[in-house]
Amino acid sequence: MEPTMEAGVEPAGEARAPLGPVVKIDEGRIQAHLDEVVRATVEETLNALLDAEADHLCGARKYERTEGRQDTRREATTGACRPRPAR
Repeated sequence: MEPTMEAGVEPAGEARAPLGPVVKIDEGRIQAHLDEVVRATVEETLNALLDAEADHLCGARKYERTEGRQDTRREATTGACRPRPAR
């Protein structure tokens, strides 16, 4: 006799108890996980776009020094920029 896929019936014709819910799906947890995955992906994409735009505007990548970009706070080291006294 071939095995059967019919619920509640054994191959020998004997009845068995129904299995009940075998897999439980928590849609709330799945939705929360998907929300976090999408949020993280969008954040990474936007940060990469902002970094690329900043690299283009500065003419160098993050932490890179070139002839035209030796120091971004040169005024502070030469003394040309001094705080005003409090009144």
